Amino acid sequence: MADVPANYGPMVREQIESRGITNAGVLAAMSKVPRHEFVPEHLADAAYEDHPLPIGYSQTISQPYIVALMTELLQLAPGAKVLEVGTGSGYQAAILAEVGAQVYSIEILEPLAKTSAQLLQRLGYTSVQVKRGDGYLGWPQHAPYDAIVVTAAAGHVPPPLVEQLKPGGRLVIPVGDGQMQQSLLLVEKGADGSVTAHDVAPVMFVPLTRENRE
Repeated sequence: MADVPANYGPMVREQIESRGITNAGVLAAMSKVPRHEFVPEHLADAAYEDHPLPIGYSQTISQPYIVALMTELLQLAPGAKVLEVGTGSGYQAAILAEVGAQVYSIEILEPLAKTSAQLLQRLGYTSVQVKRGDGYLGWPQHAPYDAIVVTAAAGHVPPPLVEQLKPGGRLVIPVGDGQMQQSLLLVEKGADGSVTAHDVAPVMFVPLTRENRE
């Protein structure tokens, strides 16, 4: 592993704790996962700064605060089964694994799915499974999930994801028609199957990519 180009402490204190993230497990995970491993080598010196970074293929790694916020919103119990839509570099999946989740992550771009799976394996995150596929459709094989997190903006909340969410579960997803008009939604599924959505914050994510459909 390369030398860490920045101290984890300032990132967690100044970008995450100071903005209201209080979950001890999330803070510990953000203090442990080597974010510089998940960005291109020439951007390693910027890995712990408070902004997203490009990872190739018109995709990004989200800023640390947003990763922490989305993870905290899931309210994960140890051993929770989590579906991630949009593996990207694998950083969010690593954070989920560090807080004790069993993670099933889908990435539509084959090169990213391959490299992130290899990186997560190299770093020892054995509780993460990655596959290439259309995340809009979820991963029915392992449903239902205690929580679902989507790391790209959809035009609406995908019905297959709601269906695969366990009663009592939480879905965190950015929704909007453009990069300038997106909201981070917390979708909760009641024990009776009822669904409610809460607008958490304005965000800016890359669009959710779908398979080509005729």
